[in-house]
Amino acid sequence: MRVVQAYRFALDLSPAQERAVLAHAGAARFAYNWALARVKAELDQRAAERSYGVPEELLTPTIGWSLPALRRAWNAAKAEVAPWWKECSKEAFNTGLDALARALGNWSDSRVGRRAGRRVGFPRFKVKHRTVPSVRFTTGTIRVERDRKHVVLPRLGRLKLHESARKLARRLEAGTARVMSATVRRDSGRWQVAFTVEVDRPDRAPARPDGVVGVDVGIRHLAVLSTGELIDNPRHLTAARQQLRRLNRALSRKTGPDRRTGRQPSRRWQRASARLGRAHARVANLRRDGLHKLTTRLTREYGTVVVEDLNVAGMLRNRRLARHIADAGFAEIRRQLGYKTGWNGGRLIVADRWYPSSKTCSGCGAVKTKLALREREYACEVCGLVIDRDYNAARNLAALAAEFDTAGSGPVAARGADQKTRLRGQVAVKREPGTATADKTGTVPTQGGTTNRALTTVH
Repeated sequence: MRVVQAYRFALDLSPAQERAVLAHAGAARFAYNWALARVKAELDQRAAERSYGVPEELLTPTIGWSLPALRRAWNAAKAEVAPWWKECSKEAFNTGLDALARALGNWSDSRVGRRAGRRVGFPRFKVKHRTVPSVRFTTGTIRVERDRKHVVLPRLGRLKLHESARKLARRLEAGTARVMSATVRRDSGRWQVAFTVEVDRPDRAPARPDGVVGVDVGIRHLAVLSTGELIDNPRHLTAARQQLRRLNRALSRKTGPDRRTGRQPSRRWQRASARLGRAHARVANLRRDGLHKLTTRLTREYGTVVVEDLNVAGMLRNRRLARHIADAGFAEIRRQLGYKTGWNGGRLIVADRWYPSSKTCSGCGAVKTKLALREREYACEVCGLVIDRDYNAARNLAALAAEFDTAGSGPVAARGADQKTRLRGQVAVKREPGTATADKTGTVPTQGGTTNRALTTVH
């Protein structure tokens, strides 16, 4: 199985090498701003002509937004607008043009409805002090040295790694990996290089191919499994808040930059800002490490993992819980499970967003009309079952795997509910031992009508 994955390593750059990387990042930013100004001028000109009543066929010709069109325009004008272009690799300018082509494409797709999610605004110009320095290399000499402590990139030469690249080097030497690109960027004061690699991964099977686990994520516990296991929420951001407050206060006492007056930040402000950035980076690294260990363990052990399709963007609008939800990383758990189940020979089943996993009794199938967030135990009034709220939801999620198998090998075709649960009174669903509740269409019959459960799978 061939997949595309990334290998990221920290760099130890010399002052000269850091200046060279910053020059390439500046070249990418220059090409981006130049092309954006050109496109914006053309759009403004066409809008002004329309306001004067000029027919569409007589308007100023449009400029192509694709990457090849932007590159042709740049190559024709670079000698005039950037006489210094030979000092940097062509990949630096291609980095900026590619970023603009993607941004314009996303904006255009969002306007006409071809892109889901929030509306994407028109691209804005990049400013030096508010843009992460980054440059991407796709051609030229890109290799890992024999000592596995150095990498070679076009125009930048031999760069020292902060750690060994033996994992990537072994794959490259065995011929099971091919480097597609390399991106150098500065993240929280540390320069890093990320290799996008096409890897030939061996076919693997989970330790329990027939095992099914339902995963209910939350704040009190990061995850509650249908097996009864409780995974504590480490709350890395909460643990570091005292240190972050102290560093923020220290930063506020320094002389920082002022855009209105053009004042430059002091050296002490820059050092304090770097300390604050490192503290935030440590929190992010701890969170990322914990989520990777959790998702790797689940996908290597169980053949089927069932999760909910949570509206994380909507949950973040809750001002009381937004910080805790962001600290837990619900969306990251779902994303990692999506590709790791494929790597390990399993499957991921995603329950519909409106499936009432917390309101449904895992014993008899009765559905409650309402269940307040403060009620941490589920008490069923039909069968008398009293169970932890999150554990009950995890068991319901695990039961959906049997319904998915009943509906067929592909995704269930039933339409998912498009609104919240609005049942009146208690609705009981009889569930025979060892059988699924849904029929072959994925529809669960109830006394008050039908409750559709749309399931999707990721192989």
